[in-house]
Amino acid sequence: MSQSPYDLQIDSGGDQFVVSGPAPRLSWKLPREWSGQDGYDLQLRVDGVEKVVENAGSARHLFLEWPLPPLRSRQCVAWRVRTHSGGRWSEWSPWHAFESALLDGDWSARWISPQEDDKQPRPAYVLAGGVELRGDIASARLYSTALGVFEAFVNGTRVGTAELAPGWTSYADTLHAQAADVTALLRGGGNDLEILLSDGWYRGSVGTWRKRDSWGTVTAARLQLHVRYADGTETVAVTGEDWTSRPGAIVAADLMNGQTTDFTAERGTTRPALVDAVSAPPISWSPAPPVRRVEQLPARSVTRHDDGAYIVDFGQNASGWITLTDLGPAGTRTVIDHGEHLDPTGDLTTTHLDSQKPGEAAIPFVQRDEVVSSGRLGEVFEPRHTVHGFRYARISRAVDPASVTMQVVHTDLRPTATFTCSDDDLNRLHEAARWSFRGNAVDIPTDCPTRERLGWTGDYQIFVPTAARLYDVDGFSRKWLCSVRDDQLDDGRVVNSSPDANRLKTHDDPMANAITGSAGWGDAIVHVPWVLYETYGDQGALAENWPAMRRWVEWALATARTARHPSRVERSAGPLPHEEFIWDGSFHWGEWTEPKQRAADGSLIDPVMSDPIAWYTADKGEVGTAYLYRSVRTLAAVAEVLGHADDAAHYRATAEKVRRAWQSEFLDAEGRTKSGTQAGYVRALAFDLVPDDLRDKAAWHLVALIDAAGGHLTTGFLSTADLLPVLADTGHPDVAYRLLRQRTSPSWLGMLDRGATTIWEDWDGVSEDGTATASLNHYSKGAVIRFLHTHTLGLRQAAGSVAWESFLVAPVLNDAITWAEGTFDSPQGRIAAAWHIQDDHLTISVDVPGGAQAQVRFPDGATFHTGPGRFSRRHPLF
Repeated sequence: MSQSPYDLQIDSGGDQFVVSGPAPRLSWKLPREWSGQDGYDLQLRVDGVEKVVENAGSARHLFLEWPLPPLRSRQCVAWRVRTHSGGRWSEWSPWHAFESALLDGDWSARWISPQEDDKQPRPAYVLAGGVELRGDIASARLYSTALGVFEAFVNGTRVGTAELAPGWTSYADTLHAQAADVTALLRGGGNDLEILLSDGWYRGSVGTWRKRDSWGTVTAARLQLHVRYADGTETVAVTGEDWTSRPGAIVAADLMNGQTTDFTAERGTTRPALVDAVSAPPISWSPAPPVRRVEQLPARSVTRHDDGAYIVDFGQNASGWITLTDLGPAGTRTVIDHGEHLDPTGDLTTTHLDSQKPGEAAIPFVQRDEVVSSGRLGEVFEPRHTVHGFRYARISRAVDPASVTMQVVHTDLRPTATFTCSDDDLNRLHEAARWSFRGNAVDIPTDCPTRERLGWTGDYQIFVPTAARLYDVDGFSRKWLCSVRDDQLDDGRVVNSSPDANRLKTHDDPMANAITGSAGWGDAIVHVPWVLYETYGDQGALAENWPAMRRWVEWALATARTARHPSRVERSAGPLPHEEFIWDGSFHWGEWTEPKQRAADGSLIDPVMSDPIAWYTADKGEVGTAYLYRSVRTLAAVAEVLGHADDAAHYRATAEKVRRAWQSEFLDAEGRTKSGTQAGYVRALAFDLVPDDLRDKAAWHLVALIDAAGGHLTTGFLSTADLLPVLADTGHPDVAYRLLRQRTSPSWLGMLDRGATTIWEDWDGVSEDGTATASLNHYSKGAVIRFLHTHTLGLRQAAGSVAWESFLVAPVLNDAITWAEGTFDSPQGRIAAAWHIQDDHLTISVDVPGGAQAQVRFPDGATFHTGPGRFSRRHPLF
């Protein structure tokens, strides 16, 4: 086995190759059998010039600061490392290579925009230019970006593998660019450069109400080509006044509504491109991997409907688009509608995704692509300027089933975990939750890939611990957090979703303003960076978000001091002493999407739509104060890590005051919460709000509520993720597994029994008669699968550990499960854990990577400690 560091990385993204900013951070994994290091050596080659860092004394091997002066634009770097411990030196690691980006100050390209005719729907435009080159081309890099969604082409060949570039950011503040190696696409003589540009998120339809022109009314692109010849000289080609624009074959393009391509369309009139018609922020480079076509799914079945249309079932709800190779004779028009559900007649329906404001007509939900064939041999329709959430496609004419393929499209996140066990229902649940996150990881973490597609803060703060087990989401999350910071209001409030299409920071919107600043949503700015730190050891995620965290918490504390819910004003004209820390006087979404009650006719009662005023004005101080406590407590821990000792002490003391206030207002001497709901008990126990001497009583109250509900859960958005861990950790694993394996609604397996391949927004997302409500791909309730990893498999990080330097394997058994196994690619290396029961004995096996320590704990409390390497132990169950 090699005794060298491995898996060298920097904290940056890129497409064909890794691209960094001026000061990337370095990470590596220790040799597989090493328990730690006390120092390291680095060899670095920057544009071929060797630099050496010798005998650096440090136990750290994750996110080390760049050891040299900041990189300049377009430098090529290779580096390797060897570590040492106690006088022993490792072998040198393999080399790792990356390039520094074209930094903002070195862009000379002009912003160019198409000349438009105010067509509706809006088409995509072709921006075209060219460059004359010598024949002795040694290397070439193309740097490009856009306000809109774009594809770049060199001599007719598409550049790179990234989709929906440059991605979605708060464009007024942050804009990312792409880099590509185009050496093989260029030739001596004339070379054609083209950009295909559409509205994208920049000015296309966004969100529930299809808001348009959120960041601007004019799209634009910027491109810069650097060509190096064999003798070291260079040619640079840039967008500018010599570029032209014209309409292309894409006659309509909208990320939400769909794309129409007419291959018979005549070439549009070529006009000079507009130059510098927009303003844009400085260009930066994303820390996240790009969106790509990650997987292909063939048609599982094709069924003719009574009206002559054909329903294609791909067997999996996902995000992406269709590739269609059977376009028919010239002039044939094919219409493709996309959706998640079929009605009782077997036809596609999207009515469950229609959006409606109280008292207003519904906005129909449509995801429709169209293509007109030219009849040319080899013609393919692939609508890359839109994206859909769908399992089914309704095609207006007969097609060869082999010609229809679903392209699964989302951020190309690196998978980091596996799980399987003897209960195939739980394996299917794990896959459904995993697919649900995949469908909602299209450049940002969204709520659903259909009607909203917004980066709701509440959704991600719930799911991020699960996401961080399933995938490497550090760069993906940091990219999104940048938008959260960009959108933060001057008073410290965090908006409900980012990037914020409402532009509430600069545009007055009374309704949006009234519902901004909710507990459980805004708290994402504190919780998500902390999860990144705990999981990956990324202190940079804490440092770059520290000011925003603090502003959010200070706003919440000030609101608790100065605003009171009317019910407390009615109780006493003046606030009671503890009310200074009760956060009840501003808007909160609350628990959200608890199982709906049914009316006498069996229909579901929507608590918001049935009485919006009552829901809006309800006292949600129990939820708000609980989140205030968790965020203040977390902020104290962040301050401690960052070395802000005075802040750490202040926020620790403040957190304890909030905790005592919550106990005074919402908890009685018998461990009963004021709300008396399952969600209230789960949150109180998960957030450590309940005193130690009352925890058992509170847990029994929770169990009693579950029994009263016939063995069903009644939790909603905010607390479901913590429900099963709380039950298991308070001595009720049998109840946790009863809920997990429950098949009647509301339940997870009930979703699967009704055909779910992703997690539903509503517990009753599809009724017994087959009627769908709300989104059928909403990942928040899928956070339950974290329990499968941390409790069923039993693999979890030890309390107080960071970056998995110490972990625990302690399976929580259930009679219905006889074995489980799984892996996790931790920052220290791959952990493999497995257990099985045979002959009244439990065998636990674990592979511990270098740099980590493990505890293996059997159900009777017998505990074994082990370092790097393989451990296996057979132990009696009784």
